[in-house]
Amino acid sequence: MDVPSLHSRFVSDVLPRIRQDARVAGMAITGSLAGGRPDVYSDVDLILVIDNETYDAVMRERLVLIGSWTSLVAGFTGEHVGEPRVVITLVGPPLLHVDFKFVRASDFAERIEDPEILWDRDGVLADTLAQQPPATPAFDLQWIEDRFWVWVHYGATKLGRGELFETISFLTYLRETVLGPLAARRVGTISRGVRHLEAIAPEEARALQATLCGYDRHEAGRALLATVDLYRRWSDAGGAIVERRHHAEKLAMQYLHYVIDQASDRPR
Repeated sequence: MDVPSLHSRFVSDVLPRIRQDARVAGMAITGSLAGGRPDVYSDVDLILVIDNETYDAVMRERLVLIGSWTSLVAGFTGEHVGEPRVVITLVGPPLLHVDFKFVRASDFAERIEDPEILWDRDGVLADTLAQQPPATPAFDLQWIEDRFWVWVHYGATKLGRGELFETISFLTYLRETVLGPLAARRVGTISRGVRHLEAIAPEEARALQATLCGYDRHEAGRALLATVDLYRRWSDAGGAIVERRHHAEKLAMQYLHYVIDQASDRPR
């Protein structure tokens, strides 16, 4: 793995400082640096494994600790992405995005993929990974089908009202929540929304271009129709058993076409 020099220097500098804290049982790295696809734009995703009995104290000191380990420019906790254990930071200069995830030693086994262990004080990290395999989250196509036609109707209401910023944002949501995961499923990889999609699923990424639009009512209607078309085609592939919501689909699509037809009668 060819790790960019800035990232490599950061890891080499920070690791000896972290090891001085006896409460830290080990450190691992995930993300593109562990997965073999790093480039100069990659984040550094670190896992700090903390002894159970000292975990709460360390959590209270996280920003201070990070500032003692590296040149902290800015940092905040990750509640907005559903992960309050993470501190999202910029360090430097030169600027580098680093995520520090603090986990209890007893929780380290809970993972969707294996990290690369950088330091393991007593061999606990390696033993933990050996005892429990990663658990890849199941792709729940029924969960999507139960919601998708409600979402289509919602997008049509935004389009009909002329709230194009809302419509564009909604199309982004459907790419990240529905089409990106379906694209990852088609190529047999773990879903991360639309992250790295151009590299891991180039054919699907090209198809997704049809779901983009500018600040234009007619383009937005076309993009919504393209989103529905891709959902239908991609969700039908793979042989998954899904209870289709045909009645909801029919009514939501009638409404979407009505809104698009109304928009076509208006001047550009």
